[in-house]
Amino acid sequence: MDTNKDRYDINDLKLLVETLRDPNGGCPWDIEQTLDSITQDTIEEAYEITDAIERKDMNALKGEIGDMLFHTVFYSKMASEDGHFEFDDAVDGVVKKMIYRHPHVFGDAIAKTAEDVVSNVWEQAKNKENPTKAGGHYLDSVTTTLPALTLASKIQKKVQAVGFRFPDISDVFQKIDEETQELKEAIAANNQEHIEEEFGDLLFSVALLGRHCGSDNKPEGALRKANLKFIERFNAMEDHLKEANISLENASVDDMLSAWNLIKDQTKSSEKPSKTCGTPPRPS
Repeated sequence: MDTNKDRYDINDLKLLVETLRDPNGGCPWDIEQTLDSITQDTIEEAYEITDAIERKDMNALKGEIGDMLFHTVFYSKMASEDGHFEFDDAVDGVVKKMIYRHPHVFGDAIAKTAEDVVSNVWEQAKNKENPTKAGGHYLDSVTTTLPALTLASKIQKKVQAVGFRFPDISDVFQKIDEETQELKEAIAANNQEHIEEEFGDLLFSVALLGRHCGSDNKPEGALRKANLKFIERFNAMEDHLKEANISLENASVDDMLSAWNLIKDQTKSSEKPSKTCGTPPRPS
């Protein structure tokens, strides 16, 4: 392999992976890897792509996309070695699938809005691609290894497609109230197994609320933004305390809460009003 080129392309990447996997002169670590052994690394790469996007770091994003592309070629090489498929077969498959799933672009179907595409065109296409097998179940096609909040949203989206849904968002809030009460009862009884079960039911119901707030309100993304917002506010609180010559270790709860509320008020005053879930906010 030419290691002194000015610029490399996808063919060079494929050759690189072949060289790394070569039993004669390749990398011992790369040679030992299997389809199963690097899945966690791939998941981490996906999160690193998300992180680069959220930080608006385009240089980092370029690098992370390259890392993910390496993983894609690496998986294809291992599959090829076992006689399953080649990288070009994966490319051929995804292009054909995308053409099939876009009949409103490459065919006669009509979709005037993005919601039309998601709710009608794509769902119909995917249902034809993955029909429920005889003796199987409607939810068998759901990938259960997804992150829990994303999985909850996927399940809810799929069952709503066949009409299994609360008719109004007020019903979802009522369900959340019910699950909250059941969790309180489990905590009062100090039943750890029941507590975990009811806590899970509550989280599932809260995830459902996101779907009633609109298709863009995805629980995983919303929680990620909440996490980042908390980090930002906590850092600002820490800076505020430092200006008062108070370290986190020496700050009292009242010191931290006072600084936190100050930062929170300052942040809220500069934030744009957010969209509601179809109902006006209650006056405080």
